[in-house]
Amino acid sequence: MFIKDLFKQKRLVYSFEIFPPKLTSPIDTVYKTIEELAILNPDYISVTYGAGGSVNNNRTCELSSLVKNKYGIEALAHLTCINSDEEKITKIVDSLNKNNVKNILALRGDVNGEQNLEDSYKYAYQLIEYLKERGNVCLGAACYPEGHIQSDNIDKDIMHLKNKVDAGADFLISQLFFDNSLYYNFLDKAYKKGINVPIQAGIMPVTNKKQIERIASLSGAYLPEKFIKIMDKYEYNPEALRDAGIAYATEQIVDLVSSGVNGIHLYTMNNPYIANKITTSISSLINHINKEAI
Repeated sequence: MFIKDLFKQKRLVYSFEIFPPKLTSPIDTVYKTIEELAILNPDYISVTYGAGGSVNNNRTCELSSLVKNKYGIEALAHLTCINSDEEKITKIVDSLNKNNVKNILALRGDVNGEQNLEDSYKYAYQLIEYLKERGNVCLGAACYPEGHIQSDNIDKDIMHLKNKVDAGADFLISQLFFDNSLYYNFLDKAYKKGINVPIQAGIMPVTNKKQIERIASLSGAYLPEKFIKIMDKYEYNPEALRDAGIAYATEQIVDLVSSGVNGIHLYTMNNPYIANKITTSISSLINHINKEAI
């Protein structure tokens, strides 16, 4: 099933993200993670792009196939295009298609200053255009509630986002954020610019202070005072910080689903325990909202 059809069937789509292990680590370390996440019955599971592997050794393809074909859950395979030519992209997409994975999150990817971009795709919308022309695929794209860290401002960033939608993106997944008001402001601006595809809110439960400091520096995400207090208060108590991070993310999600967002995409960091705690806490809300849509 195309993920875009899930949004037509459900008032609220709920999904998880996982990432492949490094090429130096055995891939079966993620098998148990997928098995435990599958029990929670998400609408789909996305698999981030495993850079560094060959087309025939692409761990994103392998894990996406496992999600789809062993557990019967729709898989969303991430695909980055920077420094890739049409031949490489085509081989990866053909491999995904052969494994019955037909949902792709089309991304630009991180730019390395040493890369030669002359013969590669430079922007996500170019990848989306190419994949849309091939057909028989559902395409997601990324959006940034606070603006991409390399963008001058949020309004300019939303113009670039509109390019992705006009190129054929069927739905959007947001970067993580910790202040829901910023997300609501983003939605308002996006809708006013004519972006009319479903938008999922990306939520990351934080369980490690160094982790969030690194993520915030890379993404530019604003850290509210309330959030900082939690990090500072429980910094040296891992269990308390984990539970506080779960509670904060759950509170965010309760507010978002009660405000009518299209979906929640949980960045699990390959941690089924956290995903289980949050899913158990909000399952009745999700069921209630989706029953209303029937």
